[in-house]
Amino acid sequence: MKLRLTVFSTLLAAGGLWVLAGAQAREAKAEKIQPGLARATFAGGCFWCMEPPFEKIPGVQSVTSGYAGGRVKNPSYEAVSSGGTGHAESVQVAYDPSRVSYEQLLEVFWRNVDPTDGGGQFCDRGNQYRTAIFYEGESQKRAATESKAALESSGVLGKPIVTEVVPLDAFYPAEAYHQDFYKKDPLRYHSYRAGCGRDQRLAQLWGNVPLKTVAAPKLGAMKGWTSVKDGSFTKPAKEELRKSLTPLQYQVTQESATEYAFRNDFWNNHEAGIYVDVVSGEPLFSSLDKFDSGTGWPSFTRPLVAGNVSAKTDASHGMLRSEVRSKNADSHLGHVFDDGPKPTGLRYCINSASLRFVPLAKLEEEGYGEYKVLFEQAAAKAQK
Repeated sequence: MKLRLTVFSTLLAAGGLWVLAGAQAREAKAEKIQPGLARATFAGGCFWCMEPPFEKIPGVQSVTSGYAGGRVKNPSYEAVSSGGTGHAESVQVAYDPSRVSYEQLLEVFWRNVDPTDGGGQFCDRGNQYRTAIFYEGESQKRAATESKAALESSGVLGKPIVTEVVPLDAFYPAEAYHQDFYKKDPLRYHSYRAGCGRDQRLAQLWGNVPLKTVAAPKLGAMKGWTSVKDGSFTKPAKEELRKSLTPLQYQVTQESATEYAFRNDFWNNHEAGIYVDVVSGEPLFSSLDKFDSGTGWPSFTRPLVAGNVSAKTDASHGMLRSEVRSKNADSHLGHVFDDGPKPTGLRYCINSASLRFVPLAKLEEEGYGEYKVLFEQAAAKAQK
């Protein structure tokens, strides 16, 4: 801790205004992530040292240093480092779950910490440098708990695993000067890291432990619909779906729940692309047919592929409606009404949780290249 504070004091002496500007920027920073991305939050001691391992992982969009697990709102670095707020220095990872799984991120986390140390990490001592996995939702909780239990039962580290697995209450981004510190000031960063003995201890802990192979996201469901097209797609069992979907996605697609209006990923998404089933990957709707219905849910005038969407009578909640489901995954999508605009007069009112968005620029990459022509035709028509 003394070494870390020495580096920090040098930064203060070098530019107090820079530090002040960083604090102001932190207060204004939004915590919302882009549609289609997920987030994971970990505490592993010094957050400067936890950014690089995650940032080099394909599928990771960003890594933000910050504070989690405390009892004070909007804490400062000075307050957290004193140990008086209850927070742990943490990183929040925004990632594309179609390219990297939460289980893979857990493996990266374990390999960069000493999970047997309950008094801090390496040269940084105190509860503010503890290790922790801050989960969001039951699927993350289950994955983190199982991962910790597997590491403990393996006995490879020779001591009990003391890392906390706790729910994320709030995450406060750290001051701007802390973000990407290893890039901003590599000399001071590497000097601190070497002096703290982090790499030496990690080598002692993990050097002879085989790297666990964690399965990447399944291509059939997340990166195209090859298995649907060739007829080999089989809907995963409920136990598997509970692991691969978020709790909300599972409740909507498998239990016909309805997400909140105006508080979902795609109701206000205006980017060009298509929407596919979150379970099977079968294409369902296009941004070309999307319109603002004012309801707070994504609304479309028609399906992209009519054969991938089916409707059936829904008499629940004392109403008579037409429920919309996907053909191959049999996911609950939403409902269709006859109060839409031209040319169909229909309004497909769909839950964002049932969908995965594939941007126009990635259609070819993800196996949906055949639909690019629709956007090209629409652009040509608009120019006439």
